[in-house]
Amino acid sequence: MVHLDPTDREKILSSIRTIPDFPKPGIQFKDITTLLNNPDAFGTLMKHLEERYTGRGLDYVAGIDARGFIFGAALADRLGIGFVPIRKKDKLPYTTVSEKYSLEYGFDEVEIHIDAFGEEAACHTTPPKVLLVDDLLATGGTASAASRLIGKVGAECVECCFVLELGFLKGREKIDTPVYSVIEL
Repeated sequence: MVHLDPTDREKILSSIRTIPDFPKPGIQFKDITTLLNNPDAFGTLMKHLEERYTGRGLDYVAGIDARGFIFGAALADRLGIGFVPIRKKDKLPYTTVSEKYSLEYGFDEVEIHIDAFGEEAACHTTPPKVLLVDDLLATGGTASAASRLIGKVGAECVECCFVLELGFLKGREKIDTPVYSVIEL
């Protein structure tokens, strides 16, 4: 496995702005817009992910709405494979499959097109291999639901990848798929 060099880790981490008390008091929001507009840090991150996932036999990268789209689409392009968006409810135009997950107060839902990995995906003896990508792993509910959703449409989520993980929230414990976080806080 490819490991992140400590200098590269610091370059990526220092490019992410922390905004205190957003969206509510007590939250330390990790703002990735400052990573995105730093070509050196963003390039370092994408190079690391490309090196980690090249040669892994992946067929698709799936990204979680919305910041996972940015990292996932860029990585899919670098790997020369397809990108599939996993969106919040009622955002996809074609027939979808959905998965509910619990939030602090209530439930939410993510969806994927029924044919996201090809109409024949459910019929393959070897399902397409999918890497799930998002910017942040916090409590794990969204990623867990997205991973299950990939399986519902006939593919295999082989790993969940995050730029940052808030380890103290123990989100990876909710995910049945292997988890890789570039940086754990």
